[in-house]
Amino acid sequence: MVQGFRLQHETIQTGGRKEMVEVTARIQKAIDRQRLQSGMVIVYVAHTTAGITINENADPDVKTDILAKLDALIPQNETYYQHDEGNSDAHLKASFFGHSVTLLVEQGKLQLGRWQGVYLCEFDGPRERKILIKMIDLDPRGDTD
Repeated sequence: MVQGFRLQHETIQTGGRKEMVEVTARIQKAIDRQRLQSGMVIVYVAHTTAGITINENADPDVKTDILAKLDALIPQNETYYQHDEGNSDAHLKASFFGHSVTLLVEQGKLQLGRWQGVYLCEFDGPRERKILIKMIDLDPRGDTD
């Protein structure tokens, strides 16, 4: 039997126009509050100029390299951009990253690789961003097979 939990909300204040903010611990705390033992977590970013991804969390240079390469591939200003707000690059970058990730939970813990973390990707900050967390309990009876 599958059971869902109430939708959780987390607010993140970003500090710059572009940055990657690790949100792994916030997601794990939400799992702990709901006592989810075995299931899935869907993390969704409800913004058009921010995305979410899973990547390395051991070396901060990885975030720097990712953001630098994105700027090289998708510059902030291009003569052909039509969007008047001046943030067309942010919309493109967010689309490349996507707006949700699905994570597995087993024995109450996120099942990420040794060096992995979950990141909110800000491309048009600084802003207050919201992530939505939906948990799905795949073992609501507490079976431990």
